[in-house]
Amino acid sequence: MDEFQIGLIGSGFLICLVLIGVRVVYACALVGLLGLVTIIGWTGGAGNAGMIPYAKGTIYALSVLPMFILIGFLAYHAGMTEKLFDAARKWFGWVPGGLAVATVFATAGFAAVSGASTATAAVFARVAIPEMLRYNYSPSLAAGVVAAGGTLASLIPPSAILVIYAIIVEESIGRLLVAGFIPGIVSAIIYALLIIFMAMRNPELGPPVKGFTWSDRMKSVPGTFPVLFVIFVIFFSMYTGTTTPTEAGAVGSFVVFVMALIGGMKWNTLKGALLETARLTVMIFSLVWGVLIFVRFMGFAELPAEFANWVVSLPFPPVVTMICILLFYVILGMFMDAIGMLLLTLPVVYPAVIALGYDPIWFGIVVVKMCEVCLITPPIGLNCYVVAGVRPDIPLQQVFKGIGPFFIADVITLGVFLAWPEVITWLPDLMIKKF
Repeated sequence: MDEFQIGLIGSGFLICLVLIGVRVVYACALVGLLGLVTIIGWTGGAGNAGMIPYAKGTIYALSVLPMFILIGFLAYHAGMTEKLFDAARKWFGWVPGGLAVATVFATAGFAAVSGASTATAAVFARVAIPEMLRYNYSPSLAAGVVAAGGTLASLIPPSAILVIYAIIVEESIGRLLVAGFIPGIVSAIIYALLIIFMAMRNPELGPPVKGFTWSDRMKSVPGTFPVLFVIFVIFFSMYTGTTTPTEAGAVGSFVVFVMALIGGMKWNTLKGALLETARLTVMIFSLVWGVLIFVRFMGFAELPAEFANWVVSLPFPPVVTMICILLFYVILGMFMDAIGMLLLTLPVVYPAVIALGYDPIWFGIVVVKMCEVCLITPPIGLNCYVVAGVRPDIPLQQVFKGIGPFFIADVITLGVFLAWPEVITWLPDLMIKKF
């Protein structure tokens, strides 16, 4: 039995473990260790597996993750969410489905200081859903827009998933984060247009909210300044090259921390934010370590190179092959969480995509958009479970019913990215030319 066959058997074994419910981190670490030992012996295999947590855990680029995660939790505990939603409600409430539209833009704004999709969904399930139900919005629409809006945190910087993609494929974290800005805005606009179209066809789904004067709208603007300032600090510092992504995250965390203190944050609240940040950081780091052991095994088995050669040899246009790859992600996302799916597939899929001639920055945004889709697709649909957990009065089945139209919107968005890749690549390319 040669190395390639061992790699295929190991991949099949890993899929079986994941399907029976073994956590991705343990399944990957176990299969990776066994595969390495089989190919290069106990001493070499165990030595390789044992060195990975230290070697990869000390990568400077990974330090950006706790910084970005901390920004989100501090912003939530500082009360920035309510003021953001209030402003969006007063500016967009008058359009058909106005509160749902306001929720989309408020989640997009919070995503720019959060970086965590589930956290964004949990926050707005508490803030936006009660307001929409008070105005007789459809419960399925209210829950669906919060679950879908939360996914915007995967694209809009600071995004933890984009950082993980950059580390795995060894791309520029700064360029990837900057590249996610315009696609994130495009996704939010398509969500908003979909809601308006649905509410125009069925006004009972989401009636407009009127009665706000221009004076009310202008008074709500100052409440958004803290979020806008943090967005400006993070984006502008990375775009101009003034700071590294880690430094931008540290500066952003400090700014939000100062604003939280000014807003009256107590010690217990700060302690809670720090503990939540630590828990999520440890979870992500553990997942990275386990999957990278499996990735090392894949490298020895030469599975990524063989897969890339096979994909390139297929008698189809590159765009057809890319669509098939994206469909594969849709199916896989029904059974795996976004980060685990990304870590597991990229070592094999990425070389094939590059061999087809696609831009690595473009593919990073597209594959992360696919991770967004997987956050709202059954049966896993993590954001849907989060919303149902926060709002037990809305059954999970109703939440999944509500995200149906937003899945269609995501398909349209992906079509835009495939047809006009410049939507993704223009800003990072401009960044290189200018700086």
